[in-house]
Formats: sequence, C-alpha cells, structure tokens
Amino acid sequence: MKSLIPIDHIERRIYLIRGQKVLVDADLAALYGVQTFNLNKAVRRNRERFPGDFVFQLTKAEWDNLRFHLGIPKSAWGGRRYWPYAFTEQGVAMLSSVLQSPRAITINILIMRAFVKLREMLSTHKELANKIAELEKRMGTHDQHILNIFERIRELMTPALSLPTEPKRRIGYHTDLKLRST
Repeated sequence: MKSLIPIDHIERRIYLIRGQKVLVDADLAALYGVQTFNLNKAVRRNRERFPGDFVFQLTKAEWDNLRFHLGIPKSAWGGRRYWPYAFTEQGVAMLSSVLQSPRAITINILIMRAFVKLREMLSTHKELANKIAELEKRMGTHDQHILNIFERIRELMTPALSLPTEPKRRIGYHTDLKLRST
C-alpha cells in the first residue's frame, strides 16, 4: 500500500484551516476508498469520539476559499449538499477506530507519517528563520556599508558620460578630403 500512495500525495491534501493542519472529508474518503457520504455517516454514528477539536465543519467562506485555491469549479447541478468536514490529526487517528478495514489501517499509518513529516519540516523552517534573524541582528549597520559598496561598484561599471566635444581635426594624408580653394 505504501508504494500505491506516496506520502507526498497525502501531504498535498493537508491544509491549514483555522490555524490547524487538516484533511477534508472528500480527500480522506478517496484515500480510504469509500464514499464521502459513508465516511461522514460513520463519524455521525460515533459522534462522541469526534469532539470539535478533532473534526469541524467548514464555513461557506472557508470552503469557497479552499475551492478557489484547489481550482474546483462550482457545480450548479449535483455536487455537495453541505459544507465539508475537516479532520485534524487527532480526528484522523480516531477514524482508525471507526473504519476498521485493512486499507483504512494502512492509510491511517501513512497519514500519521505525513503529519509527522510536516511537523518536522515546520520545526526546521523555524530554526532557519531564527538563524536568519540572528544574522540580521549581527549585521547591524553593516548592511548600509555593503549597500554603499555595491553603489560604488555600479558607478564604476557604468561608462562615464562624456561632454560633447568639437570634432577632432584629422591628422595625416586622407584621400577623402576635398581640396579647398583659397
């Protein structure tokens, strides 16, 4: 199963909504190989397992924004009859106790690995951002000096504007000159 669904395929379906990393019900259903309706029905039957910090329903504005970014067209006929549900990492983990097929277990493991990988990437980015901020503090007034150096280099690279001068008199024997009559 791991070779069928790469982790980066799952990572692309994790969105940041309300400050939380979530998977939308339709994406989860596709990964589990079930219909979205059946996935949500299993959640409704086990509502006590899914508190508000595990799963929440998107607002119209959130869904429109997500649909805009994903390029999902609005459908006048058919389509969704309600706003989608978003599952946090804990909600996805709880789904493993509700959906008990072998595929669901394997997919849950892959999803948990994707969440862990994203968390590691975020911590690496935070460390990098901290290092950059530290370098900026160390630079202090050096940046103005560096900008001055670049300005001087640019001045040297641009050719100096020469003032218009009178045409120089040609020296030597030239055949193209006409003899002047005096």
